[in-house]
Amino acid sequence: METNIIVQNSVKENVAELSIIQRIHEIRGVRVILDFDLAEIYQVETKNLNLSVKRNLRRFPHDFMFQLTDEEWNSLRLQNATSKRGGRRYLPYAFTEQGIAMLSGLLNSDIAIDTNIVIMRAFVMIRQYALNYAELNQKIEKLSARLDDNDVRTNEIFNLLKELLEHKKELEKPRTPIGFRTSTYPPNE
Repeated sequence: METNIIVQNSVKENVAELSIIQRIHEIRGVRVILDFDLAEIYQVETKNLNLSVKRNLRRFPHDFMFQLTDEEWNSLRLQNATSKRGGRRYLPYAFTEQGIAMLSGLLNSDIAIDTNIVIMRAFVMIRQYALNYAELNQKIEKLSARLDDNDVRTNEIFNLLKELLEHKKELEKPRTPIGFRTSTYPPNE
């Protein structure tokens, strides 16, 4: 019975991690989650989340949290096909992994604590995926280089074979006999 509960919890956590991974965007070369997505995940209103952050701005330097520019927000909205009609008066804030960790110190509810654990695991999963992707990419490049080298060698072999075949054709051409020919040679029967 206890293992069944553990399995159910791990399945729920995996689903939650996948849901969170879909909300992670790369902006300015950094992986972030936007304030309204975090608010939804933490089950609080966006304005309350941002108020908590503004009350503790010293905890959130620019590498932990930043506000999107109009261009970034419009680009993101186009990628996600969201409408302009919404309740936003201000551009959203983007929280990096460190900013989310700092945010966990502000939000002390059980939901916030559990959610923060899942968020951190999601970031770790993405980092692991990126490392595996980089490793796989290196292996493919090495294999490609080896194949390119083999292609060069194969081409050299084919060129040598062509040369040998041309030489063989020259050897098989009928040769003109060497020496003096008489009219009786070859003897007529």
